[in-house]
Amino acid sequence: MKIIKTNFEGVFILEPDIYYDSRGFFSEIFNKKNFEKATGLNIDFVQDNLARSGKGVLRGMHFQKGKNAQSKLVTVLKGKVQDVIIDIRPESSTYGKYLSLILSEENRRQLFIPKGFAHGYLSLEDENLFYYKIDNYYNKEAEGGIFYADKDIGINWLMNQDKLVLSEKDRSLPFFKDFENERS
Repeated sequence: MKIIKTNFEGVFILEPDIYYDSRGFFSEIFNKKNFEKATGLNIDFVQDNLARSGKGVLRGMHFQKGKNAQSKLVTVLKGKVQDVIIDIRPESSTYGKYLSLILSEENRRQLFIPKGFAHGYLSLEDENLFYYKIDNYYNKEAEGGIFYADKDIGINWLMNQDKLVLSEKDRSLPFFKDFENERS
């Protein structure tokens, strides 16, 4: 497995080894020992989630607050998504900045997202299966989010906004400046 550091502290892109033969392929999705050795992180994932979405579905930008914050390891099993994170760690040099990358069944890339990031993704194909591991259980009372089209963040989504499919909750998330004011 190849581990790529990003400009965001603690965020890693993982490229698993894939072994092809006449039957198809084999790939190890996660190996705790190898992950810890490559990243220096000791993460105890407690839950795996799977989401299915059609083209144009945007889920985000979500996070869990306080002691319920979550680290995630995300990947796409089928289809292709634009995966986006926003650094919401006030002490970070990349605070308020975002990272966007393509995760797909073709590139088999994974993204490790530590606690302290808002996360979302845009489904780019007709059927997308998005798989992720988390290190803390979901708590409805600890939900947080940032509006996906906040001009202060300026995420360059890969589809026109009039083609996006969003939940009512995601359409009404607060702007980043409101998130900052809430922290004060």
